[in-house]
Amino acid sequence: MCCYFRKNVYFCTVIYAKTNNLIKKMEQVFSYIISFGASVMMPILFTIIGVCIGMKFGKSLKSGLYVGVGFVGLGIVTALLTNNFATPLQALSNIFHLDLKVFDMGWPAAASVAYNTAVGALIIPICLGINFLLLITKCTRTVNIDLWNYWHFAFIGAVAYFVMGHSMLWGYFAAITCYIITLVMADRTADKFQKYYPDLDGISIPQPFCQSFTPFAIGINWLLDKIPGFSKLDIDAEGMKKKFGVLGEPIVLGLIVGGLIGALAHWDHFTNFSAFAATFDSTTDAVMAILKSVLFLGVTMAAVMELIPRITRLFIDGLMPISEKTKEVVAKKFHGKKVYIGMSPALVIGHPTTLVVSLLLIPVAIVLAVFLPGNQFLPLASLAGMFYLFPMVLPYTKGNVVKTFIIGLVALTIGLYFVTDMAPAFTEAAHEVYAATQDAAARVPEGNYAGALDFASSLLGWVIYKCVNNLQWIGMGLLSIVTIAMVVWNRMRIVAEEKNAK
Repeated sequence: MCCYFRKNVYFCTVIYAKTNNLIKKMEQVFSYIISFGASVMMPILFTIIGVCIGMKFGKSLKSGLYVGVGFVGLGIVTALLTNNFATPLQALSNIFHLDLKVFDMGWPAAASVAYNTAVGALIIPICLGINFLLLITKCTRTVNIDLWNYWHFAFIGAVAYFVMGHSMLWGYFAAITCYIITLVMADRTADKFQKYYPDLDGISIPQPFCQSFTPFAIGINWLLDKIPGFSKLDIDAEGMKKKFGVLGEPIVLGLIVGGLIGALAHWDHFTNFSAFAATFDSTTDAVMAILKSVLFLGVTMAAVMELIPRITRLFIDGLMPISEKTKEVVAKKFHGKKVYIGMSPALVIGHPTTLVVSLLLIPVAIVLAVFLPGNQFLPLASLAGMFYLFPMVLPYTKGNVVKTFIIGLVALTIGLYFVTDMAPAFTEAAHEVYAATQDAAARVPEGNYAGALDFASSLLGWVIYKCVNNLQWIGMGLLSIVTIAMVVWNRMRIVAEEKNAK
């Protein structure tokens, strides 16, 4: 008996040692791959994926290069923002005694952090495999071909990876949990989505940022409907959109926001102009110096607001051929069965209600950020992503501008606190990615924390982060129970619907 026990202990020790060595070797391999940076790593990955699903090598390579060039562009735009706005924002905070230490890095930094980690390196093939497994077991109907937005899953996985001491277990657990929950939510909201957007039959939205606002939409819309006559209170979205005119253009909004920040950063110079003018040869030179600074920040912010969507187009151009090919493969494998094609919410952000409410909320978000007690985040680069709050809200409010605005206001207010709370973890991840890759998109201005509305402000991302960071193993257990329950519930509904359809 004693000999048997010793043999088992020896066997377990050997297995543990070999597993530990394997993990260390994997980490070394991942570290080497990550050192390439996303601009090199992602073209290689997408070229391999393209060839594996049947695309020609040349077309796969071109798709991958578009993605790589997109990451280079993101680094340039983010550097433009951080290099020019860090000092004015610090001056603004000092002048008005604001506690705004979280610098808005925007989604470019979040995406860079997401894909430049051991989790992000393989997130796309792993999640596609999980998606296929859930499809064949009737646990989902959605095929998520919105490959670019897989960075959302990689982001929460990257944050978990770093806060849990470079643990790939925690990183992949957080990312995969987020992915599965999002697939179930995409299934369950698909009918509502397709009824509101009738031109998008067979489409679902498996983007976790958008789906995070679905609970707000359902809950707040239900409460507002309890108020007599509230549903009749609405605004003509199409008419409002026309009235905004040129002011509704992101490039013009950027000019206004950037110029306003520049002017406020010079507040001390305005109030004590004589002392400021004394440092110049003439009063005219002093005025011209302020004007130059204000206009430069205005045009710089306008450039950021305009260039980010254009660079996003590069990613879409690169990923669309792979997405379309994936769609073909799925159609052949699941011929005759009801399958939703998971697409980007970019398909519907041009809706009049989305545009009107987004433009109304942009100035409100800035004011909220300044006056909300405890908030440390001032949205700037993330303003371009404001439109993505509403694709899953409109099907529940039926496009009612007033309802949509209220839901957006509540979600945004809470989201600012989510960003503030997650900022230390985001910053740690950004610092480590920048140290490993020198990717300019991940460089945080000295003395600041990193933040972004994009996914860092979402309910789903924050809940997973808190469960991992604060509750750890208990949190893993709770998330596992919730995820499994949602999958079982979804499968029961799919099986019941298929029986009823016969």
